[in-house]
Amino acid sequence: MRVSVAAFGAVSALGEGADAVSAGDVGARARVAIARDEELVQAGLARPFAARAWPAGGQDRAAAMLGRALTSCATELDRVRPGWREERVGLVLGTSAGGMRAAEAAFAAMAQGEPTGDAEATTYFGPMASAARALALPLDPSLLVLGACASAALSIGLAARWLERGTCDLVLAGGFDEVTVFVAAGFEALRATTASPPPRPFRAGRDGMALGEGAAVLALAREHVRPSRAFVVGFGAASDAGHLTGPDRDGRGLARAARLALDESGSLRIDLVSAHATATPFNDAAESRAISTALGSDRARDVVVHPFKAQIGHTLGAAGALELLAAIDAIDRGVLPAAAGEGDMDPDSPARLLDRALPGEPRAALKLASAFGGANACVVIASQPGDPPRPRRPAFIHGAVHVPVEPSLEDLAASARTTADRLARADGLVRLAVAAVARLEATSGSLAGAGIVVGTALATLETNAVFAARIRERGARAAEPRRFPYTSPNAVAGECSILFGLTGPSFSVGGGMHAAIEAIAAAAVLVQAGDCDRIVVVAADDVGPATRALWGETLHAGAVAVLVSASGGPGARARVGEIVIRRGAPAAAPVAPGHLALVPLLAARLPPDVACASPPDVFARVALQPV
Repeated sequence: MRVSVAAFGAVSALGEGADAVSAGDVGARARVAIARDEELVQAGLARPFAARAWPAGGQDRAAAMLGRALTSCATELDRVRPGWREERVGLVLGTSAGGMRAAEAAFAAMAQGEPTGDAEATTYFGPMASAARALALPLDPSLLVLGACASAALSIGLAARWLERGTCDLVLAGGFDEVTVFVAAGFEALRATTASPPPRPFRAGRDGMALGEGAAVLALAREHVRPSRAFVVGFGAASDAGHLTGPDRDGRGLARAARLALDESGSLRIDLVSAHATATPFNDAAESRAISTALGSDRARDVVVHPFKAQIGHTLGAAGALELLAAIDAIDRGVLPAAAGEGDMDPDSPARLLDRALPGEPRAALKLASAFGGANACVVIASQPGDPPRPRRPAFIHGAVHVPVEPSLEDLAASARTTADRLARADGLVRLAVAAVARLEATSGSLAGAGIVVGTALATLETNAVFAARIRERGARAAEPRRFPYTSPNAVAGECSILFGLTGPSFSVGGGMHAAIEAIAAAAVLVQAGDCDRIVVVAADDVGPATRALWGETLHAGAVAVLVSASGGPGARARVGEIVIRRGAPAAAPVAPGHLALVPLLAARLPPDVACASPPDVFARVALQPV
C-alpha cells in the first residue's frame, strides 16, 4: 500500500492541531486532560470523569469539532498541496454517537409534545452532513462508518482502499464524537468507567476508562506526496464473532486484523504500538495477547506501547484517528511517548510502558482498534512508502433476499439456531437483520468466515429513544446495561457475526437514506482489494414512533441481505462496476430509500444499477454488469 498522509486537522482535550495529538516531549511525563466533568456530575453519575475538548457548551459540539478539524486540514492542504480543491476528493468518516446531543433534546421535546427542530441534526450522519456542506466541495465517495470505537480506523482503511481503486486523488478520513450524558450513562452502566482517574491501562488494579471527545481528519493521497507526514502501508479488519461487548479473551480477532495489516506492510519491524488500551480488565489482557500473537512474544516484550486514551479519554469514533496521529507525531519528531497512569504492571497484561518520553527513531507503528460487536481494525503507518497495491479483483453480486416483516421470535430463533430469549433482548433492527442473514444462508449455504457490512438509514433511532426515556424519567444512574449495547449501530453487524460465524471485516455504515448503497459499495471495495473473499451486505431499517415523529413516512421497516463475493462462478448474478457516492450533487427525493433501494436485486433480471439519494445533496449508485 502506498498512501501518504499529506495534512491533518485535529481537536482533542489537549488542544487543537499539533497540540491535540502530541506524543509529548523527551523527558516529560504524559499530559493528562481527564477531569471531573460538571455535566456528568449534574446528571448524578457516580463516575463523572471526562476529557472535554473545544468548544465549551452548545448543542452542536460534534458538528463544531468536526468542522474545525476539517477546516484545519483544508487550510494545511492549501499550503502543501495547492490546487487540491480541483482534484477528485472523497470523505470517509467514522462516529460512534453522531448527533446524539441533538437527539436527546429531540426525544425530550417529543415527550412534551413540543417541536423537535432539525431532524437531520438528530441522526448519526447529521454532523458529517453539516461539516461537509461548509467545506463547499463535491465529495465522492462520501461514506459514514458506524463501527463504534473502531470507526476511525475502519474509515482510514476504507479511504486507502478507495484511493487504490483510483476513484479519487485525495480522501479526507477520520472520525468525531462528543461526550453526552446518554453515552456516559451507558458506559457507567456497563461498569467500564474509572472511579479514580487517570485510567491505568495494562496495570494491576485498573478499573476502566474515562470518556473523551474530539475530531480528527487526515488528508490521504494516493501518490507519494512530499513533504509527507507519514504513509499508511497496511490495513486489516476482522471480527471476534464471539460476544457483543466483551473481547475474545485471547485477542484472536484483533490478532488476525493486525497480522493482515502487517502482512500488507511487508512485515515491517514495528517500533511503536498505539494500543486500544481501554484500561478495562478483560480488554487490556486480550489486547496484550493479540500483540504477542501478531508481533511474536520477543518483540512484544520490547516494543513501546502508547495508551493515548489515558490522556485524552476514550474519544470513541474519533479514537483511531487521534491516536494514529499521535503515533505519526512520534515518528516525525523521533519520540518514544510516555504512558499515563501509575502502578505495578499486570503480569497478565505485559506491555512496555514508559514513565517519561524517550528519544528514539521509531519508523513504523501499529494502530490497534476494537469495538462493540467484536469488530477489530488495524492500521500500519511508516516513515517510508510501502509496496505497490495488490492487484484489484472483481466483485460479484450473488443471491439476495428480502424480509419485509419481522418474523416471530420462535421462527427467527429456529432459523438463526439460537434461543428466543436471546433475540428478545435485542432490538427490532437486530432481529430484522438476523432474519435476512438467516434467509440468505438458507439459499446460499454456510456464510461462516465471511465479513458483514450493514447499511441503515436512521440506525438505532428507535432504541435510542427508549434508552433516553429511561434516563430522562429515572436518572442517568438507572440506565439499562442490557439495552445500551443495542444503541450502537454496530451491534447489528456484531450479532450477525456471532450467530453466523462471520469473522471477516464487520461494521455498519449510515450516511443517510442511501445507506444501503453505501454498504454495497464498501463491501465491494474490500472484496476487490483482497481484504475478504465474501462479505454479507445487510440493509435494514427499524421504524417506530420516534422515526415517524422526526421523519414522517420516509422509511419502511424491513431488511435485504445480499452476498458480495470475489467468485464469479455458479450463483454470480452481476459484476460490480462503477461506484458513485457523491455529496454536493443535486439529489432528487429517493424513490426507494433505505433498505428498499436493494429490492431490485431480487428481480429475475437485474437492473443496470441500484441507486438512491439523500436529499438535498447526496446521490449514490452502484453499476451492475451482466455476468
